[in-house]
Amino acid sequence: MAKKVGILTAGSDCPGLNATIRGFGKAARNRHGMDLIGFQDGFWGLVNDRTVDLSGSALSNVLTAGGTILGTSRVVPHQIEQGDAVLDKTSDALEVYKSHGLDALVCIGGTETQDAGMLLEEAGMNILTLPKSADNDVPLTDTTIGFDTAKLIATEAMDRLHSTATSNHRIIIVEIMGLDVGWLTLGSGIASGADVILIPEIPYHIEKVSEAILERNKAGKMFSIVAVAEGANSAELVAFIKRSLKINQQKKSQAEECEDERFSQLKKNYTGQTHLLANRLEQATGIESRITILGHLLRGGAPSASDRILATHLGTRTADLVEEGVFGKMVAFQDGKAVCVPLADVIQASKQVPMDHPWITGARHVGTVLGD
Repeated sequence: MAKKVGILTAGSDCPGLNATIRGFGKAARNRHGMDLIGFQDGFWGLVNDRTVDLSGSALSNVLTAGGTILGTSRVVPHQIEQGDAVLDKTSDALEVYKSHGLDALVCIGGTETQDAGMLLEEAGMNILTLPKSADNDVPLTDTTIGFDTAKLIATEAMDRLHSTATSNHRIIIVEIMGLDVGWLTLGSGIASGADVILIPEIPYHIEKVSEAILERNKAGKMFSIVAVAEGANSAELVAFIKRSLKINQQKKSQAEECEDERFSQLKKNYTGQTHLLANRLEQATGIESRITILGHLLRGGAPSASDRILATHLGTRTADLVEEGVFGKMVAFQDGKAVCVPLADVIQASKQVPMDHPWITGARHVGTVLGD
């Protein structure tokens, strides 16, 4: 009897989702003879039993298309807002899973999707996940679906901004996605030759950035490109947040664990620092500053060749794993290969840019200012 498998895309959209659906779907149907059912708008469709027909030619001509033919949402089954309440609808999701006679559910998404997938696995479903993220913030995979395309878009945008910055002798500040990690800002900043790169992992000193820009002017370089992640913060703000936590240092081990969580929550209240950065740089240097916020532009459009290949590679391998009966895993990309990583390991890990990463070293060696 042919296996029946559900598939959904959850979280924010990014390039390469359709290529992933196609890779998995064609391998599942054509190679393994599986029946395929799609759920509309992520976990919302699973909980509410809203399906998408993936039979016939539904998977044709989608390899190069942006977005997702299944639709997506940020909903997760264990935390669904209903009026003023937040409800756990995991049992509803399990009921829909069973009502369709599914043998497995494939979830394509970011960090929140990995968490949700783990909980659904524990509830009794056979779950496999695939990592997608324009930010490249999913742990235990070298790269995520959508990251390469977003990096190319950000690089091209900064390439274009170089000409207007040069012509008008301005500081051009480019805000790039990345609340908690700086992979996208760092990679595209290096590729475009940004003069300053500011990422969440390195709290920046406004004086250091201002000095570097003034030094460029003295050397006859009358413009500067500053690539800043949306989650980057100044060193003084980070110090203020830490002081406000009032952690009891006598309970060190317990305090450190508590501090990480509380720091992340408090830091979210101080996002959107780019306009403040622009004002302070203009005041400190006397040079006119302009901001370009790339935002959701980085999520749109056709995926790059690398993302199409990655999506096909991970998608087809996921179909093989369903056939083999391997579940409770994220299908990751490590050292050029698709590998299985236990979901329990994924949700306990993080993926910040390490300070000894070759990208950090390379940026410093070419004179890029990182604000520290």
